[in-house]
Amino acid sequence: MPNTVLILNGPNLNLLGRREPSVYGRETLDDIAAACRVRGEKLRIRVDFRQTNHEGELVEWIQQSHADVRGIILNAAAYTHTSVAIPDALRAVALPCIEVHLSNVHARESFRHHSYISPVATGVIVGLGSQGYLLALDAMARLIADADAANADGPRSLST
Repeated sequence: MPNTVLILNGPNLNLLGRREPSVYGRETLDDIAAACRVRGEKLRIRVDFRQTNHEGELVEWIQQSHADVRGIILNAAAYTHTSVAIPDALRAVALPCIEVHLSNVHARESFRHHSYISPVATGVIVGLGSQGYLLALDAMARLIADADAANADGPRSLST
């Protein structure tokens, strides 16, 4: 299986660069995608970067990913705080998942403090702007390498 990582982005992230730049910064989602692809090349990871405003499409992409990707980086945006279907899909595919948020959701409105994604995520990165995506790629590369090393070792014998 190739080392492909699926990076999924939820609603309104297509407006980055012009939507509340004081909160989300001036970079566009295309800028972030390009930076992720460059980082992916350095890490020998193929990046499949997508965005949708539709919850069902995120669920479909997650469900379809189980045979084709090694992990998921997810900024579910507002669906983080409202969707039960997305974490259910993540549980079903059982891939490593890193939740990313551009802003520090814990320093914002109280409804943003709860994530339905976090309990099923391998890790969470918040508040570091677009750098969070690159850090998530670095972490995912490590998770993939660790999984490959564990699989190469094979089953361990308990006998002495």
